[in-house]
Amino acid sequence: MCGVVGIAAIKDRVVPERERLSRMVSAIRHRGPDDEGYFVAPGIGLGHARLSIIDVAGGKQPIHNEDKSIWICYNGEVFNYIELREDLVKRGHSFYTSTDTEVIVHLYEEFGLDFVHKLNGQFAIALWDSNRQRLVLVRDRVGILPLYYANDGDNLVFSSEAKGLLASGYVKAELDPASLDDLLTFWCPVAPKTIFKGVQQVRPGEMVVLESGALTTRQYWDWEYPDDNEFLRGEPQSLAEELESLLGDATRIRLRADVPVGAYLSGGLDSSSLVALIQKQELSDLRTFSIAFESKAHDESGYQSELSSHLNTQHSSIRCSQDDIADKFINSVWHGESPILRTAPVPMNLLSGLVRQNDFKVVLTGEGADEVLGGYDIFKEAKVREFWARNADSSWRPMLLQRLYPYLDFSGQRNQAYLRKFFGDGFDTVDQLTFAHQPRWNMTSQIKMFYSDDFKASVVQDAPARFEAAANASWPAWKRFNRWEYVEAKTILPGYILSSQGDRMLMANSVEGRFPYLDHRVIEFARKLPPKLKMRGMCEKYLLKRAMQDSLPESITRRTKQPYRAPNAEALAAASGFDEMAELLSPTNVANAGYFDPDKVTMLLNKAKRTKTLGERDNMAFVGILSTQAWHRLFVEGRNERHRIAS
Repeated sequence: MCGVVGIAAIKDRVVPERERLSRMVSAIRHRGPDDEGYFVAPGIGLGHARLSIIDVAGGKQPIHNEDKSIWICYNGEVFNYIELREDLVKRGHSFYTSTDTEVIVHLYEEFGLDFVHKLNGQFAIALWDSNRQRLVLVRDRVGILPLYYANDGDNLVFSSEAKGLLASGYVKAELDPASLDDLLTFWCPVAPKTIFKGVQQVRPGEMVVLESGALTTRQYWDWEYPDDNEFLRGEPQSLAEELESLLGDATRIRLRADVPVGAYLSGGLDSSSLVALIQKQELSDLRTFSIAFESKAHDESGYQSELSSHLNTQHSSIRCSQDDIADKFINSVWHGESPILRTAPVPMNLLSGLVRQNDFKVVLTGEGADEVLGGYDIFKEAKVREFWARNADSSWRPMLLQRLYPYLDFSGQRNQAYLRKFFGDGFDTVDQLTFAHQPRWNMTSQIKMFYSDDFKASVVQDAPARFEAAANASWPAWKRFNRWEYVEAKTILPGYILSSQGDRMLMANSVEGRFPYLDHRVIEFARKLPPKLKMRGMCEKYLLKRAMQDSLPESITRRTKQPYRAPNAEALAAASGFDEMAELLSPTNVANAGYFDPDKVTMLLNKAKRTKTLGERDNMAFVGILSTQAWHRLFVEGRNERHRIAS
C-alpha cells in the first residue's frame, strides 16, 4: 500500500504550502516508509508516502502524463495493469515507468471519469487534471483502502488516514456523536461518516470530484442482486468449476509484484482455499503466516499446521497471550483511528508485524469470502428465525438454534424466555432489509446504557432507520438472503473487517494485504448465484466447498466454522500491564471525556476484574468504552507520542 495526502483550493488558486504537505505525509509514513514525493501547483498540492511493490526503483509518486497536465497520487494496486498497459500503448500512449500507477493516468486521458470501470484492484486515488482544474478522488469498489476528506470552505484536504488531515492544521479532532452511535450499533460508522466530526470518507465504489469550486459525488459501483429470473442457472458442479476458475485468476493476478508475496493461513476454509489456489500457480517456497493463541478456545494452530503440511508451505506463526493483547491495545486504537468492540484487531497487528519481521511486504488474505459466498452464522440464524416466524408459538422451531449454537443453554423456563426474547425479536419485520441483524444490533446497542446524560441528549438514537433510509432503493426486489448479505457488505465489511481489522493493522507494520475473494468479477458472479448454492440448509459456503473439495482435506471442508475471535475483556483485565489502561476508565477521565457515565463504567470495570467470564454485552461494552477513552486520549487530547510507532 501507500499513503496519499493533498490540499485543493476551493475558491482561489493559491499554492499550498510544501511544509504543510510534509507534515501530513510524516503523519502517515508508516503506510509508506520507502520514499516520499510531492507535487505543488496553483490550486493543488499532492503528497505521497511510498511502500515500494511494483517498479521498486522507478515508481516514485506523484506520477504524470506525457505533458505533465495530469498528476496522480495513489494508494493500492491495479492488478490488471499489464493488460491495460498493452492496450494503452496500442492506442498511442507512452510510459516512463513500469508501474501500475501510470496506467491510471493514461486511462483517465483515454476514458475520462469512466476510467475507473477498467480497473481490477484495490485503490484510493487522488488525480489532478490541471487543464480542467479538476480533482478526482476515487475509492475501490468494496472499500479495501481508505480515503478521508474535510472541507472548510476554502480548502479540501484529503488523506489515507485522519492523522494526515489533523496534521494539516485545517482539521481539529473531535468526536462525532452520531458516528459513535452508529459504531455502537453496526461496529463502525457508516460511510460517508467517520468517528471524527467534520471528516468524511469516500464511500466504497464512489468518486468525489472537485471542479469549479463545486464538490460532487458519483456512485460508480454498488452491491446489486438479481430478481428471481436473473439468477445463474446450471448444474452445481459446473458453477463450482466456474467459481474456482474465477478465484484462481483473481489469485494469479494478485501475485504480481516485484517483491516476495506471502499469505495468511488461519486454518479455516477461506484462507486454506486461497493458499491451495496459490500453490496451483506452481510457486516455490510459499511463505504462510498465522496467529496462535494461548487461549485454547481461540486457537486454531492445529489446523494451521495440518494445512501448511498438506499444502507444502514454509510456515511462521506468532503466539498471542493476554499480555500481548494488553500491550498492543492502545497502539492498535492509534492505528485504527476508531473505537472497537472486540480485541480481534490487536492480534492482526501482531501478525502483520511477524510478516514484516520476515522481510515480506505483501500477503494474500481470505477476507470477503463470508460476505460474498454466504458464510456467516448470522445468515443461518436468520434462516431459522425466518422459519420460526411463520409459527411464532411453536415450541420446536426455536430448538433448531440449538444445532447452530450448541454451547447455549436452552433448558429451563427462564433460559427459554430469554432466548425467545433475543432471537424472536423482530418477527413482524421479516421482510425488512435489516431483519437478520436486528437481534445483534439490539444487543450491541445496549452499550448505550452507559452513555452520560449529556451525551445521550446529543444523539438521535435510530441508527438502523438511518441505514435503511440510505440503502440501495432496489432492495425490496431482492431475495431475503441477498438483503442480509447486502447489510454485511455495506456496514461491517468495509467499516470494521477491512479497516479496523484489515488495512490499519497491516499498515501499522507497512504490509500490503490483497483480497482475491473481493475481486469484483468474483463478487459479480457470486451475487448472481441462487442463495441455496451459497448456503444449502445449514451448510455455509456450499459452492466454495464443492469447488475446493479435491484440493483440501475433509478435515477442513467439513469442519464447523470457527469465527476469528480473540480474548476480550477478561483477558485485558487479567493482563499484567492492564493497570495503565485502567487509568483511562477512572471516574475523572471518563467524566472529562463526557461520553459515558463514570459510575456505571466503574461498576463494569470492577465486574471485569473479579469475573472470569463476562457476557457478550458486557464484553463489548468494556472493550468499546476502553477503546473510546483511548481514542479520546490519543486524538482529542493529542497524547499519542508513545503509540506513533508500531514496535
